[in-house]
Amino acid sequence: MAMTLRSDPIRFLHIVMIGLQVFAVAQVLWWLIDQRMVAAEHTHQIRTLYTYDVAAGLRLEAAGVNGAEITAIFPHLQVSGETVGLKPEAARALDDAQRARVNQYTWESGFFLLVLAAGIAVLWRGLSGEAEVRRKQDNFLAMVSHQFKTPLASLQLSLETMLRRQLSPERFQQLSHRMLDDLRRMENMVAKILDSARLDRGRVQLNRERISVAEAVRHVLANVEDIAKRENVSFSVDIPADLDLYADPVATDGVLRNLIDNAIAAVAPMKGGAIAISGRRHGGALEIAVKDSGIGFEPGDAERLFEKFVRLDTSGGRDAAGTGLGLHIVRRFMHFENGEAKAHSDGPGKGATFTVTWPAAVTLDAP
Repeated sequence: MAMTLRSDPIRFLHIVMIGLQVFAVAQVLWWLIDQRMVAAEHTHQIRTLYTYDVAAGLRLEAAGVNGAEITAIFPHLQVSGETVGLKPEAARALDDAQRARVNQYTWESGFFLLVLAAGIAVLWRGLSGEAEVRRKQDNFLAMVSHQFKTPLASLQLSLETMLRRQLSPERFQQLSHRMLDDLRRMENMVAKILDSARLDRGRVQLNRERISVAEAVRHVLANVEDIAKRENVSFSVDIPADLDLYADPVATDGVLRNLIDNAIAAVAPMKGGAIAISGRRHGGALEIAVKDSGIGFEPGDAERLFEKFVRLDTSGGRDAAGTGLGLHIVRRFMHFENGEAKAHSDGPGKGATFTVTWPAAVTLDAP
């Protein structure tokens, strides 16, 4: 623990600040208790002095001093016959002063405690959030290392086979296609990492133009054709030929590519399946849905899927072997396009549907 704190000064600073806040809370509570005791002691001392004044008034009255002179000397006393006592309003004023002082200390202490509690809550939430982000980043780095190591090992094996053996044309073609697939996998991972960093920094400049949705989908499917065949995935497309979108081509391609990649990753553990891609206009907005017959996910995890670095395991979700960036990129691209991205599944093993929607203002305002 000590080594961890020394190597992580920010975490150490957070813990020190929380410790100071807790100490300050304890100090304020002690100050409140102490001030209540001081107020009670002050009232007790004044009551004691009033007792002395009553005794002095009784002695003056016994010496023959009239009541008017006694009350002139002690305004807080009253004389009734041969009786000298404290005026009721003086006693009430003393009690009211004590309550007012205690209430003042209570409100001031309450305010300071509220501020300190808010500070502790903010620091604790920040520390917890930082720990969660670091955990996700560590998982992401471990996953990326593994994801790069696999295609690199495959490339090395293919190259060594090609260099050391005389290969038939068919075997040469097979190894060449495998190497191209490995390179595409690495290129795809690098593209996702760069896209995610660029989107999170807000460094996005959208250049909108008219796009044929059907053509954009065909372009993406052409790039994943080999992977789909290898994973035994079939596609069906239901998009009208005249369905056009006025949006940024790079953003649109990124959204479609990541949705389809995600669907393939969800179908692959099922040893094959189907992916249906549909598009339509709905109330002026343009909606594209990608429905797969894959592993699905728990309905409560729908929003988590779009968080950065989140990868649900195959027992309850999707993309256990992915980067955890694809759907995050989809959500960020749609944010910059003023659209939305949603996910739905009836549960693990029941497939899922991912829907992206461009608003009417984007889909209809083409020049």
